[in-house]
Amino acid sequence: MKIAVVGTGYVGLVTGTCFAETGNHVTCVDIDEAKIQKLQSGKVTIYEPGLEPLFERNIRQGRLDFTTNLAEGIKGAKIIFLALPTPPGEDGSADLQYVLKVANDLGPILSEYTVIVDKSTVPVGTAEKVHEAIAKNATVEFDVVSNPEFLREGVAVEDFMKPDRVVIGAASERAQQVMGKLYAPFVRQGNPIINMDIRSAELTKYAANSFLATKITFMNEIANLCELLGADVDMVRKGVGTDDRIGRRFLFAGIGYGGSCFPKDVQALAKSAADVNYDFEILNAVMGVNHHQKQKMINPMIEYFDGNIAGKTIAIWGLAFKPYTDDIREAPALENIRVLLDKGANVRAYDPEAMENVEALFGSQVYFAKDEYDAVEQADALMIMTEWPVFRTPEFDKLEAALKNKAIFDGRNLYDLTQMEALGFTYFSIGRKRIN
Repeated sequence: MKIAVVGTGYVGLVTGTCFAETGNHVTCVDIDEAKIQKLQSGKVTIYEPGLEPLFERNIRQGRLDFTTNLAEGIKGAKIIFLALPTPPGEDGSADLQYVLKVANDLGPILSEYTVIVDKSTVPVGTAEKVHEAIAKNATVEFDVVSNPEFLREGVAVEDFMKPDRVVIGAASERAQQVMGKLYAPFVRQGNPIINMDIRSAELTKYAANSFLATKITFMNEIANLCELLGADVDMVRKGVGTDDRIGRRFLFAGIGYGGSCFPKDVQALAKSAADVNYDFEILNAVMGVNHHQKQKMINPMIEYFDGNIAGKTIAIWGLAFKPYTDDIREAPALENIRVLLDKGANVRAYDPEAMENVEALFGSQVYFAKDEYDAVEQADALMIMTEWPVFRTPEFDKLEAALKNKAIFDGRNLYDLTQMEALGFTYFSIGRKRIN
C-alpha cells in the first residue's frame, strides 16, 4: 500500500519507518528542507533505539523516501497520516494551526478516495475541523480517521511493531476496513484493533496519558508523605504494586514527569474540560504537584550548604526527561539548571544523548562533560535527574575521589540506602530516609 506521512518529527518518523518495514511504500513529507536533506542522505534525525537499522534498510530497499513537496508526497497514497506538532498554547489548549494548514492544502490535491488519519494527539472535535477544511476544496470522496499513537520514547519501535492495542475512530465502514488491513500485520498475536467513534478515539489518548500522569503524581505525593512519617516509599510501592487492580508500573517516586506527551496532554484535557465548564479538579492538582516536584532536590541542597549555593559547583547526571532518548521537552533537569544558575551556582552536566539539545539552550553557562566522571570532577555535590543505566552502578571510589563533598541528591532513587550508608555518602532521595 502507498502511504504518506506528513511531519517527520518523533511520531512521524517512527510511524513512516515502521509501516515501510511491513512492505508498504511510505513517503514522508516535511517543510523543513534541512531535515529532509538529512533524511534523504540516510541520517536519522532523532535518537530512538532500534530505529536506525529499520530506517536504513527501508531506504536501501526503496520503500521509504522523503520530500518537501506535499502534492508529490501524497500522489497515489491510499492513506495520509498527519503527524504534526500540536504545541500547547498559553491557555493549555492544543495549537491546531499546523494540522489545519495541511488539511486546507490537501483539499485541492486529492485525486481519489483517501483516508486522512489524525496521528497527532488532538482535542475532541479536531477530526471534524480537519474534515471541514479538506471538504472546502476537495472534489473526491475522503474519510478522516482518528488513530492516536501510544509510543513510549526509548521503546517506540517495539511499541509500534507490537502494539498493546490499536485504536481507530472512524465514521465509515470503508475507512475502518482500510485501516484494519494496514494494521493487520501488527496484531497477528491477537492484540486488539478497537474500532470506535471518532470523538471517543480522540479522547482515549488524552485519558490514557492523563491517568498515567496522575498515577505518577499520586506516588510522588505518597513519597513526600513518607518523608514526614518516616516510612519508605520503596516498601510502600511494592505493597501497593502487587495489587493486580493497580499494577507495578508508573509507581516509582521521583522528581516528576516531563517529555512531549504527559505535560501537554494533561494541560489539553484540563482545557477541554474547562471549555465545557467542567472543573477537572484531579488534573489541576496533578499539574500543580508535578510543577513543585521537579524542584524537589533544590531545598535539601540549599540546606546542606547552610542556605547558600552561590559559587558552589553542582554536577548533574541526566538531562533528557527519561533514559533512551535525547528529548529534553519539559525535562526536570532544565528547571533545576535554571534555578542553580539563578542562585549563582556553577553547573557541570553529562547525559549520554541529550547534551547537544541542552547546550543549544544554555550555551557556555553550563560545562558539558565528556563522561559522568568528568562531570563530578571537583564538584561540591552531585544531582541525578535521569535514570540512565550507566548511572546505576558507578564506581563509587571514583566519585569519592572527584567530589569535594560526598553528597548525592538523587531524584530517581537509583541507589540502595544500606550501600550508601556503608560507603559514607550523604545521600538524599525521594520518599526515603536521608543518609548522613
